Amino acid sequence: MFEVTIKKSFCAAHLLNNIGGYCEHLHGHNFIVEVTTIGEELNSAGILVDFRELKKFLDEIMDALDHKYLNETPAFCDTNPSAENIAKYIYEQMSNKLQLADVSVKKVTVWESENAKASFDSVSKSKMSQGGEDRTV
Repeated sequence: MFEVTIKKSFCAAHLLNNIGGYCEHLHGHNFIVEVTTIGEELNSAGILVDFRELKKFLDEIMDALDHKYLNETPAFCDTNPSAENIAKYIYEQMSNKLQLADVSVKKVTVWESENAKASFDSVSKSKMSQGGEDRTV
């Protein structure tokens, strides 16, 4: 199995409702996003997927988030823009954009700081839908 990962960053403000503490106040982050794709076969050029294509897709998604107040964006007007929900949103958007038969998005990780991250991945998603014990999203 082959994996290809890209990493990009964006800046945004948000607040998290109903969690208690300072994060309920408006604050911002320099988010770092890692997107990992997975596939079994390389194409005729010897690559799984072109880095440039993945970066283009991620740039398109992040344009809606960069330098925004996330709570007021369409993606998060009805849900907390937590790192977990941002990871899930980017995972779903990347999956919709990546239309290659043999390549899929495996995992999206969102770093709020150098020591705090949240991830959403296809492995945990499938385990949860099958009633598995892993509750990590």
